[in-house]
Amino acid sequence: MSGCCDGGCSANAMRDKRQCGTLKIVLLINACMFVAVVAAALLSKSTALLADSLDNLGDALTYGLSLYAVSRGARLKAQVALFKGALILAAALFVAGQIIYRIWVPSVPTYELMGVFSLLGLVANSTCLALLWRHRNEDVNMSSVWECSRNDIASNLSVFIAAAAVWLTGSGWPDIFVAMCLVVLLLRSAFRVLSSALKELQQAS
Repeated sequence: MSGCCDGGCSANAMRDKRQCGTLKIVLLINACMFVAVVAAALLSKSTALLADSLDNLGDALTYGLSLYAVSRGARLKAQVALFKGALILAAALFVAGQIIYRIWVPSVPTYELMGVFSLLGLVANSTCLALLWRHRNEDVNMSSVWECSRNDIASNLSVFIAAAAVWLTGSGWPDIFVAMCLVVLLLRSAFRVLSSALKELQQAS
């Protein structure tokens, strides 16, 4: 890796190596979680769980892009962060479309699957958050990754609460309400990542 020599590695090179190792682990976790959660979302007919699964897919793509950007310059890192913000925004708009569909074609999701997979996601994303903790302030690339991971915890807890509410009420409206909240969370995160990336691009220029 760049920055290494006969006497050892520079501080930046060692930091990049640590970031790469962490990103590979969280990428694998999120890719596996996406496959599991999207299957559960389709089986349970849960919009909130679908939003959660798309969040995992977005995170997997985000971590892959972040891994690519680790040892690159500040400008490229900002460009990657900009693209990650666009991915989060696209996920929010897709879930918004699903919410509209569920309002017109109502159904009661399977709360058992929602509860089990939201807790499974909580364990997986808590692990990712713990791994990313030390990198959260290192650069715009890793801070945007941290932003995604922190949102995941809120998403998992929200889906679990929705599952409990569906069980108590026998209605699909709690699922739709939580999905709406997740859309707001995704939009907020997207605009935060996009604004940070644009600021970094201006500074890099």
